[in-house]
Amino acid sequence: MFIQIEPSSDVPIYTQLTNQLIELIARKELVGGDALPSVRSLAADLGMNMHTVNKAYHALEKKGIIQIVPKSGAIINPPVVDGIREDHYERISEELKPILAEAIVLGMKKEDLLTLASSIILDIKGE
Repeated sequence: MFIQIEPSSDVPIYTQLTNQLIELIARKELVGGDALPSVRSLAADLGMNMHTVNKAYHALEKKGIIQIVPKSGAIINPPVVDGIREDHYERISEELKPILAEAIVLGMKKEDLLTLASSIILDIKGE
C-alpha cells in the first residue's frame, strides 16, 4: 500500500489520506474484508499524528467505505453489487456539483468534462 502525503498542499492531510485510501480501494489494491493498518501503525509509517489517521478512518466510515470495529481495527466493507445507495448518490452529487460548476466557470465544456471523467475512471481502473 503506497500512500504519499504532501504536507505543503492546501488539501488537509487527513483528506489526502482519505482520498488515497479510497483510490486504493477503487483500484482493488485493497478489497472488501481487508483490514487497514492500525491507526498507530499507519501514523508511524507515514510520520503523522495518530489523530490525523483516526480522522481519516472516521471519514471513511461516515462515507460507508469501512467499518471501525472497536479494539479490532478498521475493515474495508465488501463491494456493493446492487448499485449505489440513494444517500451515497445524493452525497456524491452534492460534492461534485461545486467542482463541476467551477469547471464550467473556468471554461470547460460538457464534452471536456465527460472526457476528463472517462479518463479518470480509466486511470483508476488501470485500463
